Amino acid sequence: MIWSLPGLFLLSFSAATLLPGGSEAALLLLAAKGTHAPLTLLVVASTGNILGSLVNYALGRYALRYQHMRWFPVSSKRLLQAQRWFSHWGKYSVLGAWLPLIGDPITVAAGVMRMNWLFFLALVTLSKTLRYAVLLGLFNAFA
Repeated sequence: MIWSLPGLFLLSFSAATLLPGGSEAALLLLAAKGTHAPLTLLVVASTGNILGSLVNYALGRYALRYQHMRWFPVSSKRLLQAQRWFSHWGKYSVLGAWLPLIGDPITVAAGVMRMNWLFFLALVTLSKTLRYAVLLGLFNAFA
């Protein structure tokens, strides 16, 4: 049981990156065992998931260094158009960072679009923590 919280952290971290994986089952398994307080599980899972999203954001920011390379997948014109759209409308799409399949690319796109990292962190923290809180709340309601 010594690896339960570090394992939850690692699963939550990797689940938030572009690597495949999910942390919800581990969270609910640990909640069912009852060896840790729900708040502890919430903090550990959320922290890992938020840090994983920050890695995606950093990857997106770093990728911009290569925007003038021939192999870069987006033209300068399209990148500028996307940045304008994202600056006006897309920043709140980061609230969907918890969604399966599209959440991780959203966090990378936020980095590519040079979203203010503190605003990014606030939205990601809200969405990821709320997702885990809802899962734990539903589990406790029906367990």
